[in-house]
Amino acid sequence: MASESKRILVVDDDPDIVESLRMVLESADYDVNTAGSAEEAQDKVQAAPPDLILLDIMMPDGTEGFHFVWQLRNELPEPLNAIPILVLTAIHSTTQLRFYPDRSDQEYAPGEFLPVQGFMDKPVEPSQLLRKISEVLGQSG
Repeated sequence: MASESKRILVVDDDPDIVESLRMVLESADYDVNTAGSAEEAQDKVQAAPPDLILLDIMMPDGTEGFHFVWQLRNELPEPLNAIPILVLTAIHSTTQLRFYPDRSDQEYAPGEFLPVQGFMDKPVEPSQLLRKISEVLGQSG
């Protein structure tokens, strides 16, 4: 198969999680880049735009992942602001994660959910992760 590998940026401050995700993704022929903070991730998105971002929410500065999504979606130009994001977090997907609980801005209505393509709880089962990534990237199989 001569198709080019899809590039995935893993954003997480836990080196053990980053390494385990790297092994799973590389075994499925994804090209993996990593960032340990939202700031580093933003630099890497602009330097070498990934096809997908796997993002942790809770990092050293608290809810850094939320801020990263906000900046990516609202401050970066197209097509960077449309890169799909899968959130991998210990915060359960049933929690109503929101940017603004009671007010709106030009982009979001009050109570609108985080604009990402999905949430997965850590620890994530490798086969489920790969299936979700494939689904988000529109790949078959």
